[in-house]
Amino acid sequence: MILSCQNITKTFVDKTVLRDISFHIEDQEKAAIVGINGAGKSTLLKIIMNEMEADNGLVTLSKGKTIGYLAQHQEQAFHNTIYDEMLSVKQEIIDLDRKIRQLEQNMSGLSGTELEQVLNLYTKATHRFEQLNGYAYKSEITGVLKGLGFKEEEFSKRISTLSGGQKTRVALGKLLLSKPDIILLDEPTNHLDMNSISWLETFLMNYHGAVLIVSHDRYFLDKVVTKIIEISNTHARTYRGNYSDFVAKRDQIRAIEWKEYEKQQQEIKHQEEVITKLKQFNREKSIKRAESREKMLDRIERIERPVEIDTNMKLKLEPSTISGSDVLTVEELSKSYGNHTLFKDLNFEIKRGEKVALIGENGTGKTTILKIINKYVSKDTGIIRLGSRVKIGYYDQEQQVLHDEKTIFQEISDSYPSLTNTRIRNVLAAFLFRGEDVFKLIKSLSGGERGRVSLAKLMLSSANFLILDEPTNHLDIFSKEVLEDALSQYTGTVFYVSHDRYFINKTATRILELNQEHLDEYKGNYDYYLQKKEESQAREILSASTTPIESEKDSEVKLDWKQQKEEQAKLRKQANAIKKLEEKIADLEDQSSALDEEIALPENASNSDKLMELTAQKAHIDETLLDLYDQWEALSE
Repeated sequence: MILSCQNITKTFVDKTVLRDISFHIEDQEKAAIVGINGAGKSTLLKIIMNEMEADNGLVTLSKGKTIGYLAQHQEQAFHNTIYDEMLSVKQEIIDLDRKIRQLEQNMSGLSGTELEQVLNLYTKATHRFEQLNGYAYKSEITGVLKGLGFKEEEFSKRISTLSGGQKTRVALGKLLLSKPDIILLDEPTNHLDMNSISWLETFLMNYHGAVLIVSHDRYFLDKVVTKIIEISNTHARTYRGNYSDFVAKRDQIRAIEWKEYEKQQQEIKHQEEVITKLKQFNREKSIKRAESREKMLDRIERIERPVEIDTNMKLKLEPSTISGSDVLTVEELSKSYGNHTLFKDLNFEIKRGEKVALIGENGTGKTTILKIINKYVSKDTGIIRLGSRVKIGYYDQEQQVLHDEKTIFQEISDSYPSLTNTRIRNVLAAFLFRGEDVFKLIKSLSGGERGRVSLAKLMLSSANFLILDEPTNHLDIFSKEVLEDALSQYTGTVFYVSHDRYFINKTATRILELNQEHLDEYKGNYDYYLQKKEESQAREILSASTTPIESEKDSEVKLDWKQQKEEQAKLRKQANAIKKLEEKIADLEDQSSALDEEIALPENASNSDKLMELTAQKAHIDETLLDLYDQWEALSE
């Protein structure tokens, strides 16, 4: 065991976030903490890192073990370049390298005891250098930076000029290079594209230390972790397995808990009714019986009412009208900014009922395509054609369609003036805005709250063509599940951009990959897309490795062809022999069955001579069959 948390409790003012949280992490174990937004996941990581003090409980890190932590937000003010900042993690290797070079110079002019002493120092230094993988540390830094999405020309950029997301990636790179015994990661995939997330998955799966992750990326959790710690209603419960295993077990356990709770409630109700009836009889014996039952009822250990997941949105999407079969046609679409071409000559169609995911690396222009369709950005060239009766509902990841100076209530009422106050309040309650919350200003909302307001407006639009830009951003895991269910049942058409692979896997019927200014199409979900990509890569590798060999061995190929023809003739002969054997076996088995029927006849059972004759025939046939079975097995082998 490398990390232990025992009875961690934390309260803010009058709200308890964590209560008696206990779990442990083993050496090299990969675990995740999950729960709704506000459940206390990040708070727990800060308590483990001693950045926040718990009200009660104990955090224990095994003696001599190191721990590293990546927070969600990085406040780095370094003036180093990206590469130099990575080099700072390898300072011990750099110092050792200098020391080794200096010792080599010193040895040239020494002899005897002095030389022996320097040689001893040199041996120790080179041994430590090898232990730290000193000969490959530069390529290791390059590999991590490229894996996290930095191009080589960006290595020389000053950190002070980077965006918040880029700074987080630098911090993650430093942490991975430092190789602590246990890594704590708070939403590590937030600022990574799909290729970088895939690289990080492989890195963490092969990491020799332990990992504890807070993440809403369910596909990532499925790949990496083998244990889930769920924080729900201030308490923690541990599940073995990845995220999908956790969902199945969680639902099963909650169903059992509800069943046990309801069964006990029925029993309590029954006992209370009996007690009331006994007291109504108003006899000494009946009253004593009632008192006895009351004492028994008091001694029952009451099962707590299971927590209802009332924290999730209630989202139902339904189009008001059915569109034509052709929903969207895009022809020869191009867009550039200055000398930088995002994409050119893009062509694709979307039909009614399809759920199409647009994927690709950051900066390829996916969001720009959605904005062009919605006329928020102008195109350079091309045609955008909507089908008949198409009504668009647009979800913007930047929530630019929201008005900062309005309250939540005004945002809905101004967009849908025909709605009554009661209807607006009911809709907002379904998206977790209750009571005075509806009068909060849009500008004061968190990213997740703004996302929920946008989804509420989307639901009310009754659109038959939903265009969604990163709809799962800022949503917690359980809210994502609600959105997935709503889109799965939606009878309209959906076109969306998302980095959430689990979400794509659950909802997409077709994937368009924007790749080097053009589109590749995959008719299936994300797993199908990955399978086809892997097959394509395997074909490329096979083609590259076999082509030169074949060209060098023409004569051998001719010889192989002759051998193949001989082998094929031999196999045909063998197949014919097997077929004949099978026909002979079938015939003898029929004869054996017929003899069984004859032996069973009453007239033959009483005729000893006839019975002996039939039995002898059957014995001969069965012996022949055994021999044929052996031949058949030998040929089949």
